[in-house]
Amino acid sequence: MGRTGPRPAGTGRSAGHNGEVSNASLSPLPSADRPDVTARLRDALLGASFTADGLLELLGAPAYAALSRGEVVPALRVTRGDTPLELLVRLFLLQQPVPHARAADVLPVEACLESGWLVSVDGELAATVDVRPYGGPDGEDWFIVSDLGCAVGGAGGVRVGAPARGDDGRREGDAGSRAESVVLGVGGASTTLAGLTVRTPVSAALDLGTGSGIQALHAARHATRVTATDVNPRALRITALTLALSGAPAADLREGSLYEPVRDDETYDLIVSNPPFVISPGARLTYRDGGMGGDELCRTLVQRTGERLSEGGFAHFLANWQHVEGEDWTDRLRSWVPRGCDAWIVQREVQDVTQYAELWLRDAGDHRGDETEYQARYDAWLDEFEARKVRAVGFGWITLRRTAAAEPSITTEEWPHPVEQPLGETVRAHFARLDYLREHDDAALLESCFTLAAEVVQEQVGLPGAEDPEHVVLRQNRGMRRATRVDTVGAGFAGVCDGTMSAGRILDAIAQLVGEDPVALRDRTPAQIRLLVEQGFLEPA
Repeated sequence: MGRTGPRPAGTGRSAGHNGEVSNASLSPLPSADRPDVTARLRDALLGASFTADGLLELLGAPAYAALSRGEVVPALRVTRGDTPLELLVRLFLLQQPVPHARAADVLPVEACLESGWLVSVDGELAATVDVRPYGGPDGEDWFIVSDLGCAVGGAGGVRVGAPARGDDGRREGDAGSRAESVVLGVGGASTTLAGLTVRTPVSAALDLGTGSGIQALHAARHATRVTATDVNPRALRITALTLALSGAPAADLREGSLYEPVRDDETYDLIVSNPPFVISPGARLTYRDGGMGGDELCRTLVQRTGERLSEGGFAHFLANWQHVEGEDWTDRLRSWVPRGCDAWIVQREVQDVTQYAELWLRDAGDHRGDETEYQARYDAWLDEFEARKVRAVGFGWITLRRTAAAEPSITTEEWPHPVEQPLGETVRAHFARLDYLREHDDAALLESCFTLAAEVVQEQVGLPGAEDPEHVVLRQNRGMRRATRVDTVGAGFAGVCDGTMSAGRILDAIAQLVGEDPVALRDRTPAQIRLLVEQGFLEPA
């Protein structure tokens, strides 16, 4: 996550400085101006099956899964052989030096040395960046570039100053230090956002806070023009490498905070951002700390998006928000939504302040450092929350859609349960159903025909042996995998919706069957139909 927050006053740099490692301690990056070398490197990687599928086949599921947990020992054990794929995994993913002569059989070594992809260390070759294979949604073979140690270990695995050496032959920098402008690879948040994004063809897309460039890479598949911004110039260079090595078109790369790099007359059909949403007591790490107090960065980002969206355009964000004493979190989030936008806000998780502080201290590897320093940072985090009367922190998704509707819709909900990714089509359909419900009053709704959504099942809940169930639950097995309780009329109505009869005619038939007044049933059922349509159990025929 490249930081999108403001630059701290007086630093003159893209990240605040608190006495820790400077940006210069990170390894020099390969040249982004050698497309010929990048193309040859890509061909070599593909020729050796250094792809997501090839990696899984080589490592096996257990070792492959261990990488996602930051554990490399299983992969190291599996790659002790001498095949081209094993060599590339050790070199670009596990940061192990490899013999020069053997690498020359697989890679354009001299060109990679000249352009900075590789460096020579004691007669062997080492990579200057991590390169992780990544499978695109249509089977594309992509590669995500990040700083050393970040493809597997995240920020806790960052290697500062390696493998570069000083004039005296010693390693520069301290591997235990934290480089504030480090650029991470692909994590769970990145893939979550990519899966949430609506993937319809668009003219212009904006990846705000691009980091390693994964969102820009996805957007390049369906956007004519992609703009990627970041306050961290190192992230922009790495994004350029990610796109080039993946064979994707170049993006318009711009340095700056939030919407500063965007011209006043520019709007976008799609905006995505995995911002530095961490609520922390300072601007310490560029990829996670936004530099604004509390959840102010996320609020500012969301509120300023409305004027940057084209009509009908979508914006997708991951965010954290404060649960403040005496305040409903849904009210807080509703106040963020800009005018002229529909919103769908889903809270996926809530952590108390101690869990939250521990999560991000461990994310940065602080728990493995000096104990006194760790405790001081933990204490500072709790001081910050106490001063703001924060009792917990929510994590979730925010989707906006620009609308011309007189009364935009804001949906806030808590859904911590498993979902089925990718959800982009589910998100698009949610807003399409909102349009449908806005355009149909109750009378029009009863004249409409509906079908039961695919893979919806009915569950009857009650005591064993009871003649009638206590209640009936409709459950989705796709998308959001929702479950909702309905009465017997609602269950019966949903069960016969096949698109051939209007809602009103179905209710009349149910009324006759159960001996109820059809007029009364028509009066009280539209609200239930609306809920079933809104949540995706029923679809307009």
